[in-house]
Amino acid sequence: MKDLTNGSIIKHIFALSVPTMVGFTLQMIYDLVDIFWIGMISSEALAGVTIFGSIFWLIGSLNDIIGQSSISVITQNYGRKDMRATQIAIEQTITFKVIMALLAGVLMAMFLNPLIAFFTKDSAVSKAAFDYGYIRLYFLPIMFASYSVNTILRCMGDAKTPMYLMFFSSMVNVFLDPIFMFETVPFTSIPGLGMGAFGAALATVISQSIAFSIGFAYLFSKRNPVRPTVRGLFRLHWETDKKLLTIGLPTGLETVSRNLSQIIVMKFVSTFGTSVIAATGVAGRILGIAFTPLMGVSMGASTIVGQNLGAEKVDRALDTTRWAARIVTIIIGFFVLVCWLFGDRMMQIFVTDREIIQAGVLYMTYGMLGMVALAYAFGLSSGFGGAGYNYPYVVSSAVSRWAVMIPFLFLTVSVLKLGFIWVTLAYVAADVAEAAILWRYYARGIWKTKRVA
Repeated sequence: MKDLTNGSIIKHIFALSVPTMVGFTLQMIYDLVDIFWIGMISSEALAGVTIFGSIFWLIGSLNDIIGQSSISVITQNYGRKDMRATQIAIEQTITFKVIMALLAGVLMAMFLNPLIAFFTKDSAVSKAAFDYGYIRLYFLPIMFASYSVNTILRCMGDAKTPMYLMFFSSMVNVFLDPIFMFETVPFTSIPGLGMGAFGAALATVISQSIAFSIGFAYLFSKRNPVRPTVRGLFRLHWETDKKLLTIGLPTGLETVSRNLSQIIVMKFVSTFGTSVIAATGVAGRILGIAFTPLMGVSMGASTIVGQNLGAEKVDRALDTTRWAARIVTIIIGFFVLVCWLFGDRMMQIFVTDREIIQAGVLYMTYGMLGMVALAYAFGLSSGFGGAGYNYPYVVSSAVSRWAVMIPFLFLTVSVLKLGFIWVTLAYVAADVAEAAILWRYYARGIWKTKRVA
C-alpha cells in the first residue's frame, strides 16, 4: 500500500496506472477471445452476444454508483490516515455491491425476453443472446464483488494485486472457452463439451468466481494493512452508506444515460442487418482496448487526487490531473493511428466474412476521430473521481448522447436514410461534445473544494 501524498506524481501515476492498464487489457483480450470463438460458431451467435452485451452493461450503472463513491470515500479517509473509517468504507462497499447485483440480476432476467425482441426477430440470434445472457445475470453478484476487491486495493495504492487477479482470470477464461464451446477444440483433436455461446458465458463466470475467491481471501489476510471483518459485512453503517449511495449517484445516472443511449444506437445499427450488428460487436471489442489506458490512468490519477485532497494538498491534486491528461492523450493518439493503418487486419483475426470486415473497418476508421479530445478531457476529469464531484459526468453524458448523438442518428438514419458511416460519425459528434463539457467543468475548479471524508 502507498502514501501518494508525497513523491513524484508521474511515478505514482505510472505505478498505479500501468498495472491497472495491464489488468484491463487482459480483460479486453479475453473478451476478444470470446468474440473470436463465438465468431467461429456463426454470425448469428456473434450478433446475439453483441446485443446482450449492449443490454448487460446497462446494469453496470448500479456497480458504478457504489464503485465511484467508494473511490473518493476510501482514498480520502486513507489519505487522512483514518484507518477505522477506511475499514468501514471497505466493508460497506462490498456489502452494497452484492445487494445491488442481486436486485439488478433478478430485474434484468425478468425483462430480458422483451429486450432481446426489441432488437431482433431472428430466432438464432435470440437464442444465442439468451444462452449467453442468463448465466451472466445469475453470477452478477460475483462480478460486482470482484470489481469491489480490485477497486479497494487500488484505492490504497496497490494496483499490482488486481492486475495479477485479472491476469489469472483471463488465462482461466482463455483456457476454458474452446473446451466448453465446441464438440472438438478447434485446431486440435481434443474433445470438448459443445455448449456453444452458453459455454463462453460459463467460462467467464467460472474464471470471475475463482479470481474473486482469491482476491477476497487476500483482502482479509494479514498482508492487507486495512482488513475488513466478516461481521462488518453484515452490519450497516448509515453515515458511510449514505455517502456510498449519494456520491456516486451522478455517475450511476451517467452510466444509465450512456447505456440507454447505446441501446438506442444499437437499434439504429440493427436496421442495417445482422452482419453490421456482428461488425460493431467485433470492432467495439477492439476499440475497447483503447479505453484501457484511459481507464487505467483515470483510476490511478483519481486515487492520487483523492489521497491528496484528503491531505489538503490541492496543488498536488491539480498537477496530477494535468499529467494524467497529457499521458492518456498520447497513448490514445497512438492507438487511433494503429487502428487507421491496420483496422482491416485486426478484423480479419476474428471474422472471415467480408461484409462484416468492411463494416468493422468503417466503424474503427471514422468512429475514433473524436477519441483524442475525449481522452484529454477524461484525464483532466480524474479530479472529479478523487474529489467525489461526479455531477459533470451526468451533464456531459446527457448532452452528448441525448442532445447530440440520438438526434443526429434520427436525422441521418431514419429521416435521410443515409448509410452506416453516419452511425460512426454520430460517435464523433458525441465524443467532441462530451469532451467540451467535461473541460468546462474542470476549468471552473469546483472539484478542488470538494471533500467527502
